[in-house]
Amino acid sequence: MIDIHTHILPAVDDGARNEAESLLMLRAAIREGIHTIVATPHYNRKHSLEKASILDKVENLKQLAKNDQLKIDILPGQEIRLYGDLLEDYQAGKILTLADNSNYMLIELPFKHVPQHTESLLHEIEAQGIKPVIVHPERNLEFLENPDKLYQLVAKGALTQLTTSSLIGYFGKNVQNFSRQLIERNWVHTIATDAHNTSDRPFNMSQAYEEIAKRYGVDYVSYFNGNARLMIEGKSVDVERAQPF
Repeated sequence: MIDIHTHILPAVDDGARNEAESLLMLRAAIREGIHTIVATPHYNRKHSLEKASILDKVENLKQLAKNDQLKIDILPGQEIRLYGDLLEDYQAGKILTLADNSNYMLIELPFKHVPQHTESLLHEIEAQGIKPVIVHPERNLEFLENPDKLYQLVAKGALTQLTTSSLIGYFGKNVQNFSRQLIERNWVHTIATDAHNTSDRPFNMSQAYEEIAKRYGVDYVSYFNGNARLMIEGKSVDVERAQPF
């Protein structure tokens, strides 16, 4: 399995606190069946680690994993809070796409609302040949209250990544039910863990895929994991037509 959204780099954001915890997370990922993992530290007002530093830290983590005989591919990325100067910073070399060689970019929105400029900024990003992937939309309060806001973004080309823990009920019944509705209406294009540690924000990848296979069939498992691979390879993902509520 492939996990395109994790916070495994040590001491850079609210994820792994140190190298030992990063290694614990990598071991947990391997037990889950994850063979390829993307390190996506936050890029926002509080955390602003830039591309060059992320690339260095990913290489350091690869060496630590190799020294510990952990067989897992570690790739660079970022979880980027949507903001007005995003494209300028990308062009200035501060921002990473997934795996640093694709045209997919993980985009985070605030949890409590959807900024008014969201649609226009996503359009500008796409106009530059970058495909925005909205992370954990199922946890956004405004999307929960008004799903059509998300539908309009997806219908106009934005992709979405659902969080594994949402599917298994970790964030509550409302988020779990909304997650299921998004899958049933083809508003979800891949899933990922958004893992921050091995305790209160673990991977839950195998459990989520078991839930998907049981509820929707193994073809959905292949679809979501296949799209994750296509994203890190910079290839066109499979997109089913979104159905409105």
